[in-house]
Amino acid sequence: MPYDTSKMADWQIAEAAEEQMPTPDEWREKLGLRKDEILAYGKVAKLDFLKIIDRLKDKPDGKYVEVTAVTPTPLGEGKTTTTMGLIEGLGKQGENVGGVIRQPSGGPTMNVKGTAAGGGNAILIPHTEFSMGLTGDINDIMNAHNLAMVALTARMQHERNYDDAQLAKLSKMRRLDIDPLRVEMGWIIDYCAQSLRNIIIGLGGSRTDGFMMQSKFGIAVSSELMAMLSIVRDLADLRERMNNITVAYDKKGKPVTTGDLEVAGAMTAWMRNTINPTLCCTAEYQPVMVHAGPFANIAVGQSSIIADRLGLKMFDYNVTESGFAADIGFEKFWNVKSRFSGLKPNVSVLVATVRSLKMHGGGPKVTPGVALPDAYKKSAPELVEKGCANLVHHIGIIRAAGINPVVCINRFPTDTDEEINIVRRAAEAAGARCAVSTHYLHGGAGAGQLADAVKDACKEKTDFRFLYPSEMKLRQRVEKIAKVVYGADGVSWTPEAEAKAKSFEADPKYDEFATMMVKTHLSLSHDPTRKGVPKGWTLPIRDILIYSGAKFLCPMAGTISLMPATGSDPALKKVDVDVKTGKVHGLHEVD
Repeated sequence: MPYDTSKMADWQIAEAAEEQMPTPDEWREKLGLRKDEILAYGKVAKLDFLKIIDRLKDKPDGKYVEVTAVTPTPLGEGKTTTTMGLIEGLGKQGENVGGVIRQPSGGPTMNVKGTAAGGGNAILIPHTEFSMGLTGDINDIMNAHNLAMVALTARMQHERNYDDAQLAKLSKMRRLDIDPLRVEMGWIIDYCAQSLRNIIIGLGGSRTDGFMMQSKFGIAVSSELMAMLSIVRDLADLRERMNNITVAYDKKGKPVTTGDLEVAGAMTAWMRNTINPTLCCTAEYQPVMVHAGPFANIAVGQSSIIADRLGLKMFDYNVTESGFAADIGFEKFWNVKSRFSGLKPNVSVLVATVRSLKMHGGGPKVTPGVALPDAYKKSAPELVEKGCANLVHHIGIIRAAGINPVVCINRFPTDTDEEINIVRRAAEAAGARCAVSTHYLHGGAGAGQLADAVKDACKEKTDFRFLYPSEMKLRQRVEKIAKVVYGADGVSWTPEAEAKAKSFEADPKYDEFATMMVKTHLSLSHDPTRKGVPKGWTLPIRDILIYSGAKFLCPMAGTISLMPATGSDPALKKVDVDVKTGKVHGLHEVD
């Protein structure tokens, strides 16, 4: 270490590092865990959350470090890579450090984005296991979610085929009178399968072939169950929320829940092991827990509260990652996750790249799978200067929470000193610390400046505060987020969305529901083509989704599909297996 990134692909670096990866037994000794607190799964292990948190409940928490980013290009700016690099950098300095990241979805892994393992010498291992299912949490979520749909569709078939007396005699059922035109839930699969977005089920012509109706698929990580896993505090919390998921509505407009279908207990049984984070590590062998999943533009998009609770007890520095940029990921960390968890961060790291700031300064369009335009490979200080407005805006978002951020310039080999200095001056002028890091090339040795800045920031007292009080009504919350976080002039509502908002505001039970904004991650605005810091615009809310188990109200700005599409040149074409060794190669090789 470090490995030569010019000669080795990410999967090759990971494979080399895995040769000396600690075994579950070695991790148990290294982390001071008891024999029954670590559950081996091949190269990795799950941590028994309930046992460890109970044993360490009186131990003081370590420092809480959150990682977010500026508005990214569609290629991403290395947020997970920076998370890995920071953990390596702190570890290189002898600190007791660990972290938490989210599990990647099979959809992006086999599509244009690749895995979410970081890269170069700041990569998570074991790479293949992480990228392809790990210990099965997403599979358990799929089974639990789809079981709810099995219960619903079977119930609809039986209610069609039998009268009330027959239903009661057969299985003590009461008629739910489900409206087939108001089924809210769909099925899930962990791929980007656009052909499954809208389907017809129950074909066949026989009364035993199920209830024929329109249905749909979403990608697995968009499931409400994944959102719930991100924000529950323990198994009891998960079980309580599982009863309240709205699956459909009856013909009078009343919600039909998983509790009504008597399926919540079985769903929790499928998910019982998902509350235990999976223990992986960096390429330099610092511990990293993997828990919950992506999809931050509609779900919470956070490393889980459960894993953060563990990390804060086990490590002196716990580094946790939020999805996408500060306007989405940090905002939800700030006003949703921290409110649910009761945990207050010591510092937020804001990842920026010269490449992203060039794009925000008017650079050419960046498209996955298409060669990067020359403007991003050559010095263009004027583009960087203009693009720094986006960086400064994100610094302002974090400072509004009472935190002084550390800006990490994730340096690429093509970046010039002049460009780097422009970014540093802009960050420091906005009141933030700034550090340059070359962790991709050099691992922990390249992240020393970043580690120093984070440790210095953690010594400062923060004045962490929420953007809005919990008693603030939904439309006021959205207005506040739109103006303070996104920089909008205001909010417009479609008649349907406004009617829903008024209905939710009139019912006190929704006061405790989190406001989970839904918008593109590619712009501060709702329009992904508007880069930099858009001015003179209004945030349009077209609908509000309700996740009654997770207790989320999701105002939707623009159209967000729960089922992404697979591109014309996906990563799946590059993935294969060495038939002599059984090893997978080609993962994360995206252009």
